[in-house]
Amino acid sequence: MAVELVQTDGIFALDGGEWEVTNNIWLLGDEKEVLVFDAAHDHVPIVEAVNGRRVLGIVLTHGHNDHINAAIALRDEVDAPILLHPADRMLWDQVYPGNSPDHDIEPGAVLRCGEHALTVLHTPGHSPGSCCFYDGSDGRVLSGDTLFCGGPGATGRSFSDEPTILRSIRDRLLTLPSSTTVHTGHGGNTTIGDEIERVQDRIAELGLGPDSSGR
Repeated sequence: MAVELVQTDGIFALDGGEWEVTNNIWLLGDEKEVLVFDAAHDHVPIVEAVNGRRVLGIVLTHGHNDHINAAIALRDEVDAPILLHPADRMLWDQVYPGNSPDHDIEPGAVLRCGEHALTVLHTPGHSPGSCCFYDGSDGRVLSGDTLFCGGPGATGRSFSDEPTILRSIRDRLLTLPSSTTVHTGHGGNTTIGDEIERVQDRIAELGLGPDSSGR
């Protein structure tokens, strides 16, 4: 089954600012079961896309409100656990005080659904708990807001850091095959190969040192 895309519109709010955004929600699985990546703004179109299949997990790429603000309603509707990296719990608590995700996302773990096996890549920088999910057999990575068509995700707000996101992309994403399709949290798809030069140019501008392999 090809990856399925659902898009929803709403507000991203942080540090006292608000921005209108369109979010990408991705479904991977088969005709019987799926994993849902992110739960943005409105659970109803996500439930419609699930179309009665068993949801094995609602996997949150990070804790910003626009990626999680439909998570509880979706959990209640499809009876599936919510997964979030614990380093983003403070962002979760801003949206859902007194409630909790069901499981921690663990770097290096493999999430399985149907014939898909996605390796968890911890890629902090956009937020401390940002994660990407790599499906090597299909040559795709779900990048959340870590990597977009056009370069790294935004930094400059609370809990974000540009050198950290650049190192995360360099060390964990640019090591993937250049043909790997990148399914992003906002906007269109890209490939690892299309983003290498932009990322490396910014790394050079900031004077960041090479990783342990000398890249």
